Parts: sequence; C-alpha cells; structure tokens
Amino acid sequence: MKNLHNLTAAIFTSLCLTTFMPAQAYSEPVASTPQAAQDIVNYSPDLSAISAMVYDQHTGQVLLSKNPDLQSPIASITKLMTAVVLMDANVDMNERITITNSDVDYLKGTRSRLPVGSVYTREQLLNMALIASENRAAHALGRTAFPGGEAEFVATMNHKARQLGMQNTLYADPTGLDSINRSTAEDLVKLVNHAYLHYPEIRRIASSGEYSLGFKRVVLKPRGRKRHHLASRICYREVAFANTNRLTRQDGWEIGLSKTGFINEAGHCLVMQARIAQREVIIVLLDSLGKSSRIGDATRIRSWLEARYVPRT
Repeated sequence: MKNLHNLTAAIFTSLCLTTFMPAQAYSEPVASTPQAAQDIVNYSPDLSAISAMVYDQHTGQVLLSKNPDLQSPIASITKLMTAVVLMDANVDMNERITITNSDVDYLKGTRSRLPVGSVYTREQLLNMALIASENRAAHALGRTAFPGGEAEFVATMNHKARQLGMQNTLYADPTGLDSINRSTAEDLVKLVNHAYLHYPEIRRIASSGEYSLGFKRVVLKPRGRKRHHLASRICYREVAFANTNRLTRQDGWEIGLSKTGFINEAGHCLVMQARIAQREVIIVLLDSLGKSSRIGDATRIRSWLEARYVPRT
C-alpha cells in the first residue's frame, strides 16, 4: 500500500511540475555512482506555490514550471507594473505628494505608516511602495501621475501589459488590493524580465533590503503618577522600512529585483531576479500556502539549481 501511495505521488508530481533540460553551456554535476547521477536528473523541488516558473534570462529557457498559465490574483506584485508605468510617464520624482483620504485602503482595511496629510516626494513613495509594499504610497503614485488620475493610470498599466505580451493579465488598481488584479507565472516572467533589463532605478530600489526616510523628531511625554513633575524629552528616531522579502537582507543571495504580495485571495506571492549557480534567473511563485512558504520555495529552487546546473570547467 505504501508503494502504491509513493507511485501515485510521483505521478501527480510529474503532471503538475515540468522541468526542462539545461542549456549546453551547463552540465550536470559529476555524481559518485550511476544511481546518484540519475537522482540528480530526476529530482524536482517540492513547491508550496500553486503556480511557479523559473526562467533563464541568458538562454531564454524555462528551467522549471508548475501551472504556468494558471491565472490568479497577484496582490502587491501589481506594484511592479505600477513602478514601470510611473517610470514611463517621466514625471518629476522630486515633486511632493500629499497623502489624502482617497489613498486610504477601505477595501481590505490594511494599516499604513503614512498618515493622511503627510507629504513625501514621488521618489520616496516609490521606494516605500516597492520595498515595504506601502499601499497608500502606491495609490498616491497612481492617482497623481496622469491628468486622468487613477483611471488613466490603470488603463496605461493594462496597455503596457498588452505591449509586453502579457495576454492573461488584468490590472484594476495600482496597489493590488483588489483581487481583480490577476496574472500568470508565465506573464509575470515577462514583466520581471522587462523591469530588470530596462529600469535601473526599479532594479536598485527593489533589490534593497531596507529604506530610510531619515530621522524624525519625537517628543516623549512623561507617564505615571509623577508625570506632572517631569519634563518632556525630545529624541530622534529613524523612520525605516524593511523589504518584505527578507532574502534581500540575507547573505548568500544575489538578488537583482524583488517584489512580494499577499491578500487572502492571492495567497503569498513572490517574484524576483537573482543570480544562482552562475545563472541569471527569474523566479515567480504564486499562491503559496503560508507566509514563510514562498521563502522556503525560493530556497528549495536555489538548492535545486545549484545541484542541477554546474558550469563546465
């Protein structure tokens, strides 16, 4: 019975997960025995993501795919297209933008560190949107880039998707909060590749582990029974934002671009460009089941690539 179960699992894995032979510039690692060599060839990473793709930018080869044309909500992965359209608009990145009530998320009720009435440059908003996935920042960027406001911005996002050949992609807002924002792993490979190759500013921001707005003056008022006899203290605190992809802050990863996403309908998503096993690759993971599962999937893919593709000596 156990053997039957293992056989069934193997058949299911082979149907859902397709791997492709490496380009001729690379060879399989030398194994100590014929059986070890066969294990390397047949091995494929067990991924939590419902849909996934790994793409070699140099050869144009798909190295691994799992349900690559399955369309699903993409959450804040949407913000990568927001950044691309913003760069194409050639707007003044030093212009100061005020956060308004229209930027508040009334759909999902997500919290924000950007209070209504606060003012930031467009460049600061872009950093917060890509690194910290700040929804108010992304919405403010979409609201102010074109004379037609958010409607014109979203229309331009969809037009850009068609230009890139993203035929199974639809955008509904600049944030990704609306589950109508949908795409496939195959389409998102095209977007990540385009953003990485043509937008150095997006590449720089989206690969950063953190972002700081500098130091903010804070007045600390005394508390407790004796507070009326104590003076307030003034201190300065750094206003910092960490990248939602913690791999950008980990040693051993060479990440050239990254964006995460999550809403309930989309699950946990991750797209990134990275250098692994001396290959420039794009990894797309959609609808992973847990917060850490997309990181686990990315780590398993890296181990698989390092084991499978070794440069010739």
